[in-house]
Amino acid sequence: MILVGMPDSPYVRRVAISLRRMNVAFEHQQVSVFRHMDRFRAINPVVKAPSFICDDGTVLMDSTLILDHVESLQPPERRLMPQEPMARREALRVIGLALAACEKAVQIHYEFALRPPEKQHAPWLERVEAQCLAAFDLLEQCAPPSAEKMDAASIMTAVAWRFGQFYDAAYKPVDRYPRLVAFSAAAEKLPEFVATPIDPA
Repeated sequence: MILVGMPDSPYVRRVAISLRRMNVAFEHQQVSVFRHMDRFRAINPVVKAPSFICDDGTVLMDSTLILDHVESLQPPERRLMPQEPMARREALRVIGLALAACEKAVQIHYEFALRPPEKQHAPWLERVEAQCLAAFDLLEQCAPPSAEKMDAASIMTAVAWRFGQFYDAAYKPVDRYPRLVAFSAAAEKLPEFVATPIDPA
């Protein structure tokens, strides 16, 4: 199995950390959708990260769908998603919040990194930032007190906060999110996170 994409993408990093947490062997090809577009297109014409090449050559996309497939191959004790219906629903709620935070943080980053200043639209940025902060506000309320038990929701929460701070720290005041700050710091010390730094350089 091969994971394709750069770990500065929260979705790629989520998959890599989750696979390591489940003790799933995989190869990680750090191919950029920007710097190595032709190489990525040869792997997946859609040029979407993460892309995941299964052992039979099938290519999957989207971090949630990739992890759903990989978890289906694992024994119950190695899976990261709860199996009990109500616990699973809560995990899905938290993952949804973290994914929304990442989506909006990515939009903010792209607005500044890819769009010329004269074409940036302040009302749009204000809307996206408000959505991003709303997602982090709700994640702050349910952030785990420690990193002792890292399940699917915990991993996505930690990845989302680290990504927001890596690219958009000026828009995510740390004093507003003490629980997320503490949880992220603890999570980043875990072997799976250390092995998957957001900035390999």
